[in-house]
Amino acid sequence: QVQLVESGGGSVQAGDSLRLSCAASGRAFKDYPFKDYYMGWFRQTPGKEREFVAFISGSGGTSHYSDSVKGRFTISRDNAKNTGYLEMNLLQVEDAGMYYCGVKLSAVTHPTMVRDGARYDYWGQGTQVTVSS
Repeated sequence: QVQLVESGGGSVQAGDSLRLSCAASGRAFKDYPFKDYYMGWFRQTPGKEREFVAFISGSGGTSHYSDSVKGRFTISRDNAKNTGYLEMNLLQVEDAGMYYCGVKLSAVTHPTMVRDGARYDYWGQGTQVTVSS
């Protein structure tokens, strides 16, 4: 099992920045280290499906972003700390929502596949981001 805990959400003004963290732990890492898992960030607002925001490969060498956040958000990870991050700059009202991190034990980096939330093995409980104009 893998446990994921997101943090860093909050209420900000449009144009502000936030940095989300996703701390991973669990017995599963005894068999396969954190670097063997790819990570994604998704967000969800009431009445809407969870949508892809960003992806990073296990090594950190490959990343993908949704068009709506490209150039404003940066995903990264520190495998020594079993933690992933989402740096969000120039936040817009449309960026508000519950942000979830997910991981999957896989080396796949295909942009279409990693945008599919159904492929992820584990999810955190989410951290809320509110952006006001």
